[in-house]
Amino acid sequence: MQSIQVEPAAPITTPLLDVSNLPASFESVEALDDFLARPSQALVDDLARLDGDIMILGVAGKMGPTLARLAKNAAPHKRVIGVARFSESGVRERLEGWGIETIAADLLDRRSLEALPRIPNIVFAAGHKFGAKDNQALTWAMNTHVPALVAEVFRDSRIVSFSTGNIYALTPVGRQGASEATPPAPVGEYAQSCIGRERMFEYFSSRHGTPGRIFRLNYAIDMRYGVLYDIASKVHRGETIDLAMGYVNVIWQGDANAQALRSLLHCTVPPKPINCTGPETISVRWLVQQFAARFGIPVKVCGEESANALLSDTTLSSTLFGYPQVPLGVMLDWVSDWVRREQPAFNKPTKFEVRDGAF
Repeated sequence: MQSIQVEPAAPITTPLLDVSNLPASFESVEALDDFLARPSQALVDDLARLDGDIMILGVAGKMGPTLARLAKNAAPHKRVIGVARFSESGVRERLEGWGIETIAADLLDRRSLEALPRIPNIVFAAGHKFGAKDNQALTWAMNTHVPALVAEVFRDSRIVSFSTGNIYALTPVGRQGASEATPPAPVGEYAQSCIGRERMFEYFSSRHGTPGRIFRLNYAIDMRYGVLYDIASKVHRGETIDLAMGYVNVIWQGDANAQALRSLLHCTVPPKPINCTGPETISVRWLVQQFAARFGIPVKVCGEESANALLSDTTLSSTLFGYPQVPLGVMLDWVSDWVRREQPAFNKPTKFEVRDGAF
């Protein structure tokens, strides 16, 4: 099961990602989702080398639907299965319309997990962040108990598990951000529970020989959420931006999804972490200025940049996967256009400005 071999690939009917001809904007949610699901040739090639089908646990979250659709578009010869409770109306139907099989299951229920098919490749995308400080018990249950159950049940699969750069301490601005070799120093119960998630996958990997990868992400950018959306929407409303968290990393969600899927070919025992974000250390003050200029309104900021910020070093992921394909300047234009036209949003702030770990 652990061998890597080339499978006969079905023809790719979805347009491949063409970075030389990126769209100027997205007219609708449908156009955005279509673009997010365009695979690169590199992703197509990697999934052709990956033996077996793919199952995504927690598929109904922010990134899950486009992650599943991207996988199916890149590997139409594979089964792609999405598992979630599907409490939000329309998500399951949309996934099935894209050719993705769905299974409704509560990941907190071991019997539900035991009933799932044993698929060779698992992407664990479940977790709890938003409102974590108000429901700490659920945060720990979703971020540590569920991973332990999944690691036991799917001991014979490869598992790429989403984690977060929040497990690192704030690092000094002007230096390279935290690398995978940087010791975790989580602040607050959310980040601590995410280290718990990592430790569960590490423990059961060592116990059962399960190959895996820990995918530390911050921050993915979609038109409907993310650091750029948070800042742009506040600027557009004329709100003042606090500069205390003065620098950030961001990455296009399509690039992050592609790297997560490609990580299935780079699993280890025990699972090693890999950082996923953009290569730039971006000034929040500069972002405010950029959006204000695009909207034609005054810059409104307060406070001063702190000497440290949540920043990650992506040398490893860049070595394995190359630089992200969608550049920062294009993301700024896309988000500005989306916010100006008051298009739909997920209304889930990243809370990137939080410095005390209380999410």
